[in-house]
Amino acid sequence: MALPTPTPEARAVVTGASSGIGEALATELAARGHSLIVVARRTDLMEALAAKLTAAHGVQVEVRGVDLSDRAARQILLDELAERHISILCNNAGIATFGPIAQLDPAYERAQVELNAVAVHDLTLAVLPGMIARGIGGILITGSAAGNSPVPNNATYAATKAFANTFAESLRGELRGTGVNVTLLAPGPVRTEDPKPEDMSIVDKMVPDFFWISSEYTAKLSLDALGANKMRVVPGILGKTMSVANGYTPRAIVAPIVGSFYKKLGG
Repeated sequence: MALPTPTPEARAVVTGASSGIGEALATELAARGHSLIVVARRTDLMEALAAKLTAAHGVQVEVRGVDLSDRAARQILLDELAERHISILCNNAGIATFGPIAQLDPAYERAQVELNAVAVHDLTLAVLPGMIARGIGGILITGSAAGNSPVPNNATYAATKAFANTFAESLRGELRGTGVNVTLLAPGPVRTEDPKPEDMSIVDKMVPDFFWISSEYTAKLSLDALGANKMRVVPGILGKTMSVANGYTPRAIVAPIVGSFYKKLGG
C-alpha cells in the first residue's frame, strides 16, 4: 500500500520540524503535495519554513510550537490530532546526552525519556484510530542504530531509541492488512550542512566525514521506504555497520567498545 494521496483536508504531521531530519521530512512531504502540521519548540524557525514551503509548493502548513517533553502541553496537541484527518505521522523529535548518567541532569534525562519514548507512543495512539478507520495511513518513527545495543555513556538515548525501534517494528506487525504502513528509520550520523571549524562539536570532530549522510537524502529514502511499507530503513554506512555488528556480536563485547567512544563524546 502506497502513502495516502494528498487531499485538502488531510495533514502530514512532522515533529522536530525546526531543523535536521524533521525539516527535511517536512520539505520532502510538501514537495510531494502534502499539507502539513509541523511541530517543535522553535516557532520562529517553523514559521519561516512554513512560508517557504507554501510559496514553493502551494501546500498549507500549520505551525504548532509545542514542547513535546511537557505532558500538559503535549496533551493539547494530542487532543487536536485525534480529531483531525492525519494521513501521515513522522514521529521524529528527539534529543540526546553523552557521559555517565550519574553526572547528568536528572530533569533533562527525564525530559529525554518523555520526548524520545513517551511522546512517540502518545502521538501514535492519537492518530492511529483514524488511520485504521480510513483504511490507510503512514507512520514513520525515527529510532536509531544506537537503539540496537547497550551504549554506556549514552544510556538514556540508547534506551529510548530501543523503545522506538521495538515499538515501530511491533506495531507494524499488528497493523498488517489494515492499510496503515509503519516504518522504522534507524540512521547513523546525519548532517544538515558542513559546519565551520569553529562551530564543530565533539561529534563532528570524531566521526569521519564519509560516515555522515545528509538529512535530505535521509528524508527521501525514509518516505520511499514508508510508501513501500518496509519494516526498517537504515541510511548510511555507519548505521548499516552498527546494525550488522549488533546483530552478530555479543553485547558483552559491544558495550565496552562503544561505551569508550561515547565517553569521549561526553567530554
